[in-house]
Amino acid sequence: MSIAAEKGAGHAEGGSRRLILDHAARLLRSGGYHQTTLREIAEAVGIRKASLYYHFASKEEIVEAVVNDGVRFVHEGVVAALATTEAAPPRERLEAAIRGHLSALHGHGDYTSASIKVFNFGSVPALESVRAVRRAYEDVWRGLIAELQQAGALPTERSPDVLRLFLLGALNGSTDWYRPERFEIDALARELAALLSPAS
Repeated sequence: MSIAAEKGAGHAEGGSRRLILDHAARLLRSGGYHQTTLREIAEAVGIRKASLYYHFASKEEIVEAVVNDGVRFVHEGVVAALATTEAAPPRERLEAAIRGHLSALHGHGDYTSASIKVFNFGSVPALESVRAVRRAYEDVWRGLIAELQQAGALPTERSPDVLRLFLLGALNGSTDWYRPERFEIDALARELAALLSPAS
């Protein structure tokens, strides 16, 4: 088969960029960076390995896209949750942000779990795009924590950076123990918000 013909066949078989990323995220979630190969990804999509290069220049580029999408899905979920609670009391906004994070984290499990797994284990160098996407999301929490401390919903004597790292670490750690049959996300968000900001 010629390269041009294979490219057409790949698209006919659904070898789209998003489909490639969907399968890559699933494989990275289960096998990690080093165990996941381009050949595995191509076979999962149903195209030849060479066809991947019509969408991505390398395995690293695929992993970068999966990692960034994992963070973006959560970022968008939290921003949307906060947008609906602009006039709400501070404690409710904290709960909404936690709920938005958890809902996106577990609603896009392959991407978010792969993103956490690959990044936490230092499987690939922290590319500038990865750092930028993570910073943008962390800035949402920096702003929210500052708002909550100013409103007295979080203790002002606590380091905002430590609070942010503690909270995001706890939320992301739920990928190890959260099961939908055991926990309901709304109730879990209320519990976690209460741990950080007890009702006065």
